Formats: sequence, structure tokens, C-alpha cells
Amino acid sequence: MMMSLFCSVLLNKVATAQDDLGRAFRDCQLKGSITIYDNDAAAWISSDIDDSHTPTLPASTFKIINTLIALETGVIADENEIVKWPGSTDTTKYGYRPDIYHDMSLREAFKLSAGWVYVELAKKIGKERYKQFLDACRYGNVDLSIDDPDFWNQGNFAISPVNQIKILKGVYDESLPFKKESFSILKNMMIEEQQEEYTLRAKTGWTRYGGVDTGWWVGYIEKKGKAFFFATRVIKDRAIKNTNFGSCRKEITKTILKRLNMLD
Repeated sequence: MMMSLFCSVLLNKVATAQDDLGRAFRDCQLKGSITIYDNDAAAWISSDIDDSHTPTLPASTFKIINTLIALETGVIADENEIVKWPGSTDTTKYGYRPDIYHDMSLREAFKLSAGWVYVELAKKIGKERYKQFLDACRYGNVDLSIDDPDFWNQGNFAISPVNQIKILKGVYDESLPFKKESFSILKNMMIEEQQEEYTLRAKTGWTRYGGVDTGWWVGYIEKKGKAFFFATRVIKDRAIKNTNFGSCRKEITKTILKRLNMLD
């Protein structure tokens, strides 16, 4: 009886905590979840445990490990090397973004999330080499079967929020099978905010595949010698209009991280 009561109280506390974290999603009128890992406490926090373990396309968050693979294979020398604009891109799949239709460096492509740059690099890397690295890093389901070099925005390739965080932790402590120089370049490119109290490294992602908008914001905060990892994902039917879909990825994340005193 006592054990049953204890379990009931514990489950109620978990449900209450998840409901509190879920409020930010409801305020944005979006479904999704945030998964957080407190590195110092070795503790996981989630607004939806089931969703935290559900894999979907990574979209442009794949640029994190894609950058490491491109550097490691020598397909690109460093973040300043210029990739030539191929002359056209599929605006049906990627939308019309004339501001990115020009030669650009890897650094600029990462910041602007210029997908065409990474597609050009992917053609040179090849799926066999991708499979080797993704298997070694335990990244996603390694289903690259779609007949398209952009397998991270289309097809059956998928990764869960929990898996995203494990990859981010591998970047943070440099335990993934890449050179130290590659990690240094990537970490510098990932800096989104740098304040006296903390440094925030992150990457957004958004794919419109299958009639569904899948949006991500993943990254980590270094604060006073501690690290907090996060993976936020929002999903909606493309037929449902929500002009705040893109901005809500970050708004939801920052609201929750501030509530947990992980971000000032």
C-alpha cells in the first residue's frame, strides 16, 4: 500500500512537471517537446518522455555532424573555404531564398542555414562514407535509402531528441571520432550567444517533408563550468497556418531554460 502511494505521488509530480514545461508549447499553439540534459547532475528533464524518444528527420540540425564529416573527409578544408553556387536549387522543397543564392563559405552557410551548400558537399562525401561515420557516432537510424543527396530533409532518415543530445554531448566533450581541429571549427561556428555568464551554441532545423512542418532547435549552454544540453522539436500539419512556427522554436526553449535557471 505504501509503495503504491509513493508511486502515485511520484507519477503525479512527473506529470505536473511535464505539464508545466508543456505550457510554452501550448502558448505557441504547437505540439512538440523539449528534452534537456544537465551534465553536472547527470539528470534528464523532458516535457514529453515518449516524444523525446521518437525519431524524425533532423533537418538542418544535421549540419552539426555534417560539418564534422565534411571536414574529416577533406571535402572542405576549413570554415572559410568558398563553395560555388551551382546555379539553381529546388524552391518547391526549400522555399525561395534569393539572399543565399551565391558563392559562400562554410561558416556563412551554417549561420544562414544555406542547405544547398551542404547538399553540394554531400554529393562529394557520398552515402557510403556517411554510413561509416553515422554508425560510428550512433547517429539516428542511418536510413539513407532515399534517392537524393539531401537525406536529412527528406526520406526515412531520423533521429530522436534524446539521440540529438547524446551527439551534442559527444561534440562538447569531443568523444566522437573526429579531429580536435574539426571540433574547434564546429564549436566556433555554433556560437549563437556569448555573454559574460554563459555561451550558447546551437543550430535550428526545419523540414517541410511529407506535408508536415518539423522544426528543431538543439544545442548546449556552458555556464559557470556547467553544461546544459537541449533538443526542442515542434511539429504541425502544413495545412495549419502558424506564422510563429519558426520563432517559437527558440522562444519555447529560452522560456523553459530560464524557468529552470539554466539560462540568464
